Amino acid sequence: MILGHDFIGAYLQGSFAVGDFDPYSDVDFIIVVERELSEAQIQALQIMHARIYRLESSWAQHLDGSYFPKEILKRPAQVVEQLWYLDNGSQSLVKSIHCNTVVVRWVARRHGVRLSGPDPLMLIDPIPVEVLRQEIFETMRDWGREILTQPEKYSNRFYQGFIVLSYCRMLHDYLVGSVGSKRSGAEWSGVGQNRPGSFMEWIY
Repeated sequence: MILGHDFIGAYLQGSFAVGDFDPYSDVDFIIVVERELSEAQIQALQIMHARIYRLESSWAQHLDGSYFPKEILKRPAQVVEQLWYLDNGSQSLVKSIHCNTVVVRWVARRHGVRLSGPDPLMLIDPIPVEVLRQEIFETMRDWGREILTQPEKYSNRFYQGFIVLSYCRMLHDYLVGSVGSKRSGAEWSGVGQNRPGSFMEWIY
């Protein structure tokens, strides 16, 4: 086994955890390890993920997740550290802060699907709702600035729909103080329905 005694647990998070996945969803995961991966482990994992990508399963090309040393996962980091991360559609690990967020910890702790290892409640400290809301607010603000300053990057059909759904979800999650799916955010917002109390009234 590549990780040996350094392996602690494997968990699904994201849409598979909150229950709103569909055939186009990423398979969001986290692997919890005892300590930082060694060079030998990283090299072996790169070979493993390349092999997984070539499996005859559509899900094999849509894995998206990170390897978390247990002390980094335990509590929301004051300084966000990069983790070894597999992007959706990729065959190899890269260093990224992508999964090192309060939202990922919240979903993994509350709804994580345990594939192997202890209950995620044992691995992640309770997350105060104000900490969750602060990260959601900062994400909405910072991503909004990026969209406005780099509009050409987002000027396509995929991103336009993705942005609307993402902001519906973030607004809903900020309001209720928990993390849901894009689908639940869209249903709450009333996008395309123009019903009373919907997201359209928030805008106009």
